[in-house]
Amino acid sequence: MKRVIDFAGALIGLIVLSPVILVVAVLIKRRLGGPVLFRQVRPGLGGKPFEMIKFRTMRDACDSNGVPLPDSQRMTPFGSFLRSSSLDELPELWNVLKGEMSLVGPRPLLMEYLPLYNERQYLRHKVRPGVTGWAQINGRNALGWPEKFELDVWYVENRSLWLDIKIIALTIKKVVKRDGISASGEVTMSKFTGNK
Repeated sequence: MKRVIDFAGALIGLIVLSPVILVVAVLIKRRLGGPVLFRQVRPGLGGKPFEMIKFRTMRDACDSNGVPLPDSQRMTPFGSFLRSSSLDELPELWNVLKGEMSLVGPRPLLMEYLPLYNERQYLRHKVRPGVTGWAQINGRNALGWPEKFELDVWYVENRSLWLDIKIIALTIKKVVKRDGISASGEVTMSKFTGNK
């Protein structure tokens, strides 16, 4: 049932939001240049890799050695707006349509984090990663890693249709209020370096 709802929701979302997606794509092309989409391999169900797509939010900027500058120096006000409004997440509906993601589930993080999880934290990969999740409505990037992982695992252990509906409704509220976009002193979230 969850997969059917995901497919239908993603399809309807892509159709209804297609004008918004088109406008955002054009604005990114004009303000940040190409490519419009940001693609990155992330771990999905069972830790299996998939290519997640988002709208690009940072400009290409490197130092004299060709090394990309820190996120804080590459982020523009326009990119910050895309993130705070969650418009950068809209292309992920395509990942949901393909069955790589769900509308609701733990957010897909970086592949390099996989070996750093403890046994309980790895439980977040028992379900498909989500466009939004329990951690996103309970602090998002303002949370520390231990709290975020515990919320992800709580979702895995307590998931239900009604919980998903609640999360989607609260996500809309969070997006409108633009809550928890970044960690203190960070553009988004500091890197996870393992459990101490």
